[in-house]
Amino acid sequence: MSSIWHTFFFDPVYNILIGCINLVPGGDVGVAIILTTIVVKVVLLPFSLKAARTQLALREIEPQLKDVKERLKDKREEQAREMMDLYKKAGINPFASILLLFIQIPIIIALYLAVISGGGIALPQINTALLYAFIPAPEVVHMLFMGLIDITTRSLPLALLAGVTQYIHTNLSLPKQEPRDPNKTPDFKDDFARSMQLQMRYVMPVIIFIVAYTISAAVALYFTISNLTAIAQEYIVRRQKQKLIQE
Repeated sequence: MSSIWHTFFFDPVYNILIGCINLVPGGDVGVAIILTTIVVKVVLLPFSLKAARTQLALREIEPQLKDVKERLKDKREEQAREMMDLYKKAGINPFASILLLFIQIPIIIALYLAVISGGGIALPQINTALLYAFIPAPEVVHMLFMGLIDITTRSLPLALLAGVTQYIHTNLSLPKQEPRDPNKTPDFKDDFARSMQLQMRYVMPVIIFIVAYTISAAVALYFTISNLTAIAQEYIVRRQKQKLIQE
């Protein structure tokens, strides 16, 4: 398990980070983290675009899904079958966003460990034993992001920025929630789905803020840049979809 962790997660992230430190004038680790996050997002771009397209397609077929749920609310197996047929016709995988989240968790952990412990040596020291042959050890490593924020400590502004950008991204990606019909008989499944969407919309940004503030400014910076790129991807996917409709 240790070799898998180093081969596929920690060592690649550590080397990308050190490589970016080499590229940044003054060896600013904060700027290097921004560049590292962009590199990671480029690598994960196929998964990110698929997740964004999935969320957009889910919003488009939401009325059909709602109709199936209403029409077959007492026939669970048939309801599930028809919903899967709708997903198949729309060419979407409803679990794409969850897959992207699970892929990013070890990357975030690897980035944190790369900055804080470095495989046994904390930055600004460099663990040369982990470096690939084509990655030189940087001559200068500066731990103050833009000369202001120690990237290894907590940062309230960066944590707030991570939470706000998460809120913006969540609101862009989730379908608009319809108001509850007072004449409709309460349904546990609908109430549960509504509750989950509310938690994703409002609780998730708070969780991101808490995690980003509790762990370190490095993780807060990763979340912020990751959210900003996800917001940009959302707009790109929407624009592409609009062009296809117009054509």
